[in-house]
Amino acid sequence: MSQSIIELVDNLPTDNITVKVLKTINTFTPGKWENLVGFDNTITAVSGATTAQDIAKIRDRALALYDDKKQGYQTAIWLYQTVDNMDKAIAAAAIADKIGDTFRFIPFLDKITPKADSIQSVDLRIKLVTELIVFSKLNGLSLNPIQFVGALKENYQNEALLRMASLICIDGILPLGVNFVNKVKQDLEQRDNLQANPAYEVVGDLIPGDNKEEFIDQSFNTAGDWMDSFSNKLGVTPEILSTKLGGFIELADGKLDYLAAFLDGSTNFFEHTGIQTVARRLVMEAAKSV
Repeated sequence: MSQSIIELVDNLPTDNITVKVLKTINTFTPGKWENLVGFDNTITAVSGATTAQDIAKIRDRALALYDDKKQGYQTAIWLYQTVDNMDKAIAAAAIADKIGDTFRFIPFLDKITPKADSIQSVDLRIKLVTELIVFSKLNGLSLNPIQFVGALKENYQNEALLRMASLICIDGILPLGVNFVNKVKQDLEQRDNLQANPAYEVVGDLIPGDNKEEFIDQSFNTAGDWMDSFSNKLGVTPEILSTKLGGFIELADGKLDYLAAFLDGSTNFFEHTGIQTVARRLVMEAAKSV
C-alpha cells in the first residue's frame, strides 16, 4: 500500500461528483451517512474521543492494525480501489462518437457509449461478490453468502448501507430498470461470460475452489431477494434518479443508459465509502484496546 489509512481518509474529497452522487442517493436511504473526512475527525465521530492524547492513542493503534496484513484491512482497501478502477477501464473502452461534448470536462469520458445489459449484469455481480469478500475479510469469516445476506439485513449502516444503495441504483436500477434482479437472474440462466469483466481475475483469486463463476452467481442468487426488497424500500426508478442527478449532470432526455455508463467511469463510490468503512472499523477496534 502506497498510502496509509490515515492518508487515505485525510485525502477523501469533501465535494466532487462522487460525493454529490452519494448525497443524492443518501436522500433515499433509511441510514444516516455523514461524509467523514480526516482520520482524527473519524476518531472523534466514531469513538467519542476528543482530547489530543486519546485521539493520538487511537490513531497509533489503528495504524498498527492496518499495517498488520493478517487483519485484512489492506486487502479490503485494495479490492474497493481495484473494482472502481476497473469500472473506469470499462467506461474508457466504450468511448465512441455518441454524446458529443456533454462530458468534455472529464478527459476520457467526453464521448461514451452505454454498456450492454449483459456487461452491466456481470459488473453488478462482480461488485456484489467483492463486498462479500471484504465483509468476510474484515470479520475473519469464510466466504458464506447466507451469512453475508444476514449481515446486510441486520448490521449494514452508515457508509456501508449507502454503498449497497449506490450499487443497486447505479449498477442495477439505472441501467437495467427496477426489475434488475430478474434481468440478472435471466443472464445467469444464459451462462453469460463473467470472465469478460476485467475485475474477474482479481476477485476470482480470492474465491476458493475451482468453480469461481458458480460461486459468484450463487452469491447473487442468495442476495437477490434482499436487493429486490431494498430496492423497493428505496422507491426509486431510473427516471427519478435521472431527475435527481440532473441537478449537476447535464444529460439529454432518454439517455439513462449513458448516465449509468458515465457514473461508472466518473465516480468511485465503492472506494470512497469503502475507505470510510475500513476507517470506522479500525477506529472501533483501536478504541477497544486503548
